[in-house]
Amino acid sequence: MSMQHTLRLVARSFAAAALLFGLVAAVRPLAAQQPYKVLDHWKIGGDGFWDDLTADGKAHRLYLTHGPRVDAVDTQTGKLIGSVTGLHGTHGVALDTAGKFGYISDGGANAVVVFDRATLATVATIPAGTGPDAIIFEPATQTVWAFNGRSKDVTVISAATNTVVATIPLPGRPEFAAVDGKGTVFDNIEDKNEIARLDAHTLKLTAEWPITGCDGPSGLAIDVAGSRLFPVCGGKKMGVLDSNTGKVLATAEIGNGPDGAGWDAAHKLAFASCGEGVLSVIDASAPGYPTLQSLPTQRGARTMTFDAASGRLYLPTAEFGPAAAPTADNPRPRPAIVPGSFTILVIGR
Repeated sequence: MSMQHTLRLVARSFAAAALLFGLVAAVRPLAAQQPYKVLDHWKIGGDGFWDDLTADGKAHRLYLTHGPRVDAVDTQTGKLIGSVTGLHGTHGVALDTAGKFGYISDGGANAVVVFDRATLATVATIPAGTGPDAIIFEPATQTVWAFNGRSKDVTVISAATNTVVATIPLPGRPEFAAVDGKGTVFDNIEDKNEIARLDAHTLKLTAEWPITGCDGPSGLAIDVAGSRLFPVCGGKKMGVLDSNTGKVLATAEIGNGPDGAGWDAAHKLAFASCGEGVLSVIDASAPGYPTLQSLPTQRGARTMTFDAASGRLYLPTAEFGPAAAPTADNPRPRPAIVPGSFTILVIGR
């Protein structure tokens, strides 16, 4: 065999290996980007409107705010376990890191209600500001943060004593919040189109970051490892910000009417649940943050939670009837909910 022939064989071997490597490399991101689909519909029933929901992956539970109560659902069966009752107008649920207690923002009572996660019994009611809405647990300081929509401040509660340790004024009306696990708290300021950064150790507001091109931010997700924040906004936009500097890095395209956001660290995906009936899936590992999928869901499914333990998403909605006629006091009335139609959409790969 001549030297030239040997070199040609070696070159062909390298070319074949390179082609195989390229095919494998191409398959890997495709496997990580398998399309999502609606796996199940859990009919929870009950009347009235709902707001946010929270997944407890380790305990296989889902906590749903549902008017004057919070429902606990078994995520393995889709069945209702029980409810925290005697509330007024619930908005969100935060969970401690010890697996013992949950914290409900009861906006109708201007209070945070603490419940035992094993028994669903109420153990404390703590006065908050006016209209507590978003609520989150900050692990580094073991504190609960209830963001008060009407008084435009945040009530900080010690989880050890169930007492208020601070009330921090905010620059506008707060919406959803996120934490980095190290003592930094972020919150969307809806009427100012900005994100507020707060220090859980000093209990002070440390920065206000404008979100260019992102009006009325509501849902907020965080990529802690990648130092990214994902606020969802009107105009079918999701902002992408550097969580260290507040710099706007990109604007991704999502559906209309978003209220919830989520982050999947394993697959580098950001989610937006949109009231028009679409779940937007954004590839945060690719330049430009492209939309990988616009999954049809159901009208009204505008809030969501992501369960990192199972990789599933849960979106609440219901069937709607006609809206009442507009009045001077209520120029944009909500459509009526068909009684007993409250449902959780289960979404996964």
